[in-house]
Amino acid sequence: MISPAPPRKKRDSTIALINVVFLMLIFFLIAGTVAPPLDPGLELVDTSDLEGREPPDALVLRQDGTLNFRGVPTDPAAYMANHGTGPVRIVPDRNASGSRLMEVTGALRRLGAPSVFLVTVRSLE
Repeated sequence: MISPAPPRKKRDSTIALINVVFLMLIFFLIAGTVAPPLDPGLELVDTSDLEGREPPDALVLRQDGTLNFRGVPTDPAAYMANHGTGPVRIVPDRNASGSRLMEVTGALRRLGAPSVFLVTVRSLE
């Protein structure tokens, strides 16, 4: 007599789910690193309870008082000549002098900036 075949075990379907979750994790890790980081030597000012805005095209005020735009040294007049009519965002170094920040802000306003926003630690969250 021929014995019946042993019953087949059902395949576990969680392996496919684990693979999909793993691929999504890898995708989001890679997608999260597309944006270029800020200058590593820059320490941002720490404030709270301010309306946050991301700095897509912001001026960087370094500790020594110089201005950079997209890594290139600039001054308020040269920046405003190429900026247009929108608001201006400044990312100040934590150790930059307040008087220099006020000087740059005033110059930008005199040159036609409708508003000047300061980007701080809280704004980037």
